[in-house]
Amino acid sequence: MTHSPARAPGTGSGPAVRRLTTTLYGYAFLDDFVLLYPVYALLFSDTGLTVWQISSLFCLWALTGVLLEIPSGAWADAVSRRLLLWFGPLLTATGFALWVFAPSYWAFALGFVLWGAKGALGSGALEALVYEELDRLGAADRYGAVMGRARAAGLVAVMASMPLAGPVFAFGGYPAVGLASVLACLLTAATAARFPEHREAADAAKDGDARREGPGDDPGGGPGDETGERPGGAPGVGPGDGWTRTLRAGLAEARGDRSVRSALLLVPAVTAVWGALDEYTPLLVRDTGVAESAVPNWLLLIWAGATVGGLLAGVGRRLGTGGFAGLLAVSAVALAAGAWVRTPAGIGLVALSFCGFQLASVLADARLQDRIGGTGRATLTSVAGVGTDLTTIAVYGAYGVIGSATTHGAAFALFAVPYLVTAALLAAAGKGLPTGKGPAGKRAARAARTSGSRARP
Repeated sequence: MTHSPARAPGTGSGPAVRRLTTTLYGYAFLDDFVLLYPVYALLFSDTGLTVWQISSLFCLWALTGVLLEIPSGAWADAVSRRLLLWFGPLLTATGFALWVFAPSYWAFALGFVLWGAKGALGSGALEALVYEELDRLGAADRYGAVMGRARAAGLVAVMASMPLAGPVFAFGGYPAVGLASVLACLLTAATAARFPEHREAADAAKDGDARREGPGDDPGGGPGDETGERPGGAPGVGPGDGWTRTLRAGLAEARGDRSVRSALLLVPAVTAVWGALDEYTPLLVRDTGVAESAVPNWLLLIWAGATVGGLLAGVGRRLGTGGFAGLLAVSAVALAAGAWVRTPAGIGLVALSFCGFQLASVLADARLQDRIGGTGRATLTSVAGVGTDLTTIAVYGAYGVIGSATTHGAAFALFAVPYLVTAALLAAAGKGLPTGKGPAGKRAARAARTSGSRARP
């Protein structure tokens, strides 16, 4: 067994951080560079599926994520997170191949189950791996900015895949688009294999928790008993340790720490509504009167806004409680106003709102990571993911009812209300968000200052 220090002082801006961030950005880009994204609904329709059947596939996709989210997150706290990030894209590649080479309802259903499983395996595992590696390198205060850039890389990939899908489809139809998507998944898996991973054994981590001052302390504080990076990236897990034990430990931390519970609730409150509304943006744009051929161009504007929001995460971490509440309120007003006017100019306001919501989503995730102090980081991140998935399903159902009774602009405006409520509750509660001023942020900042370098990765 190779032993390594729990924290590598003085490396907050060195080659190790650059390797981690470069791998992360490449992984995020390739993971969303899927040419099937703009056309898979057309594939379903051309295969003969009804609207009800297509809707049932989306529900199956969401439910798969809900059912597997927490177990996979607990598993990611018990085994190698890098292994899960490598294996997940292989599942998606299998599903995409089934779609284009054996198209049928049941092939589509199996593909969505595999895709949902991939999402569950990566959710929690990716955030926990990145946060703990940055923390080990004395750069935990950069987590929000790093993840914001990663999300921006994914959005850029989506925007890049749209103009490429047309020519590839014209050249070889669905099989060509499917093969390109399978190749992207294989490249994603290959990139995941380059993630660094240094993990504590579960028993050592548990003993370390008892020696730490509080829930904000970093997970690498205990001396000895750490596992170094093994071939294949699998950490040691003590006898009797498994995902069920990790799950119980993670949930116990949430029950015992009010700050963790509030952070868990904030994630779905911020991310679910606008994430669900994104599926309906083509209908909103079309209702403004633009030509069908121009709809993708207006969608690119909306996604560009979300991309900018991810890139602003480093600056956004300086926001206090009032600033974060103000961000949500301004974004909600922009969403309601832009959607209500039902003109192309209003889409610019919708793009501005998506910029704010993306920024708020990154900050909410950073707040959660800063609050977690035990060994169940991926587990608790997955709990937040389940809350997001369930809320998203509820938004889909509510939008189906509201959108059938009124215009898409009015429906979007109505869904801005939950954000105004969340902003009011945050302002009233007076709880701060992660701005690098909490215990974890202060320790990481001290480590960075000790290293004598302030350069960003």
